[in-house]
Amino acid sequence: MKALILSGGSGTRLRPLTYSQQKQLIPVANKPVLFYAIEDVIEAGADEIGIILGPNKDQVIDTVQAELWDVPIKFIYQGEPRGLAHTILVAEKFLDDDFVMYLGDNILRDGIVRHKERFNNLKSDASVLLTEVNDPQRFGVADLNQDGSIRRLVEKPKVPPSNYALVGVYFFKPVIIDACKAIKPSWRNELEITDAIQWLIEKGYKVDASFVEGWWKDTGKPEDIFEANRLILDDIATKNEGLMEGSRVMGRVIIEKEARIERSVIKGPCIIGKGSVISDSYIGPYTSVGSGCSICGTEVEDTIIMDDCRIINGGKIVESLIGRNVRIQEGVALPKGNRLIVGDNSEISL
Repeated sequence: MKALILSGGSGTRLRPLTYSQQKQLIPVANKPVLFYAIEDVIEAGADEIGIILGPNKDQVIDTVQAELWDVPIKFIYQGEPRGLAHTILVAEKFLDDDFVMYLGDNILRDGIVRHKERFNNLKSDASVLLTEVNDPQRFGVADLNQDGSIRRLVEKPKVPPSNYALVGVYFFKPVIIDACKAIKPSWRNELEITDAIQWLIEKGYKVDASFVEGWWKDTGKPEDIFEANRLILDDIATKNEGLMEGSRVMGRVIIEKEARIERSVIKGPCIIGKGSVISDSYIGPYTSVGSGCSICGTEVEDTIIMDDCRIINGGKIVESLIGRNVRIQEGVALPKGNRLIVGDNSEISL
């Protein structure tokens, strides 16, 4: 089996962060979201991975190649994004076998091994992962027959036929390529994967649904990233490889190598990245501090702080998503006030 992981798109709902970095590289519990997808397909037995690239393609390549993986990875540039079915056509030469297509901004708690085995055992032409959601208008949605098989799929319907959303993971035989070639662009001017799967259904191919039992998160919005961070941190086991000085650690906490905790309180679940220094501060539950950060005189809770940030006397920071190499410090110059340098589509609470 091969794997096709999608790491393109502009990530407009995560701006301004995604002006400077690809959305699939935003870390959750100090690991890029894309890496969860790579690990899942390797665990499921993929022997080769193709990663679809869009904006910031060099950033994705550099980040992935900085790690050692158990299978070869090929990078495939999509160019202008024209829908999920279009990515299959772009990768046609690579897809000469059964494959799993995995949207790289998704995280599944329990992985995809069970779903891959089901696909193989049923000898289906396509298998679609589904889960029940409260807001199906945001997703592709399945209309099911009474026996649980798929009647039709609809992309982001205004009036959803059910609450069963497509998770963003699909198993296909190569016949899906014929389906993608046969369909026309949708009203969004994109080649929709839902239309391609519908083509398979109408042509009599075997398409089944496989239901996700554990949690699943589509990390397309900041609140989704926070929730994914909480869910993953809930599962961590304590590991302390750093240095402690006059500090207290409570609950499940990961302190990575070369990190230093000085005169501080760390309350889990949380993670402190490699080489970070926490001094005279409180790091509270559901906080992920990246590598190489320096936090002094600050309280932080329910927040993701990316690599190489410096926060000095930052007051209390909650429910925040802080990008790489950010500097936050208490103002010392007169006149007193909030000095802000803010990108487009930002959100600030003072």
